[in-house]
Amino acid sequence: MNTYIKFNSMRAGNYSIALVIVMLCASISGIAQGDGPRFYWKTLMGTNAFPIIASSMGGNANPNDPSNLVIPGADFQSTRAMAGYARMLPIGKRAGMISLLVPMGNISGTASLNGINYNKTSRGYGDPMLQFTVNVVGPKAIMNIPDMLRYQPKFSVDLAGSLAIPIGSYDNTSPVNMGQNRWYGRIGVPVVWQIGGWVPGKRTTLEFLPGVWLFGDNKDFTGKTLSTEPMLQLEGHLTRDFAANIWGSLDVISYTGGKATLDGVAGSSLNNLGIGGTMGYQITQAFQMNLSYSATVNDKKPEDLKMDAFRMTFIVGFQELIEGMNRLKGGE
Repeated sequence: MNTYIKFNSMRAGNYSIALVIVMLCASISGIAQGDGPRFYWKTLMGTNAFPIIASSMGGNANPNDPSNLVIPGADFQSTRAMAGYARMLPIGKRAGMISLLVPMGNISGTASLNGINYNKTSRGYGDPMLQFTVNVVGPKAIMNIPDMLRYQPKFSVDLAGSLAIPIGSYDNTSPVNMGQNRWYGRIGVPVVWQIGGWVPGKRTTLEFLPGVWLFGDNKDFTGKTLSTEPMLQLEGHLTRDFAANIWGSLDVISYTGGKATLDGVAGSSLNNLGIGGTMGYQITQAFQMNLSYSATVNDKKPEDLKMDAFRMTFIVGFQELIEGMNRLKGGE
């Protein structure tokens, strides 16, 4: 009996903390990457996560601007870190998550806009983003260790909403900024489809995220008003465990729409595709690292979005019940 309890205690601890780690590739981390794979997996309610996400992004649009306003011939380069907090919490009998991510870093760029040449660097904080997610189809919230041991996502659907708060560093004389000087956010319907058995080391999923980005007006974009139409996002991932603590993913993301208008002059709508890959490694029960790279592929025309991005994510997870079990185990 004691051996059985020890085994399941260890398994539950590994399983619970591991699952929270994969939720938090930030939704504001770049066109070619999107939220990332295994973002919407579920874990034990009450789990806390503290992510630090470092990224390097470049292209012909400001990588910090989710609307991806293309400036033909421009060259933007951004190095950024994001720190945040997320918590899993039950909404009735359903799993929910609330998170906050704060970007910081620098961006440099050369661009020609309305006959004016810019060569600028901006440093400081970007716009913080709040996100809330609730499951609507799929298993009930994981409330305890037996729930965790029995859990299988099978086919699950969530509702997700995010909102950026426009308080980041902003210079109204330049298109090169960390902050965007306007409200923006997204409504999405994440889907996770389990393929095969749900055993660590053998898990496989297909994941989809259809969503729409909405943008307020920036009434002082280099002295002009910038408006952006809604932008549709479709993100897909095929993920697979290679071992109990190592997994990988093939990633695809597309964006359409989002036509920008600058003081009444309309630009082009986006119609772009990005592909990439992700590797995840669970270093300890409570500590995981993910590496991702992705780039646009249909980007030959000057008005096409050209973007590539590399991202490294470190996340520490904490759950009081699991920590208590570990203390009891250590005191034996």
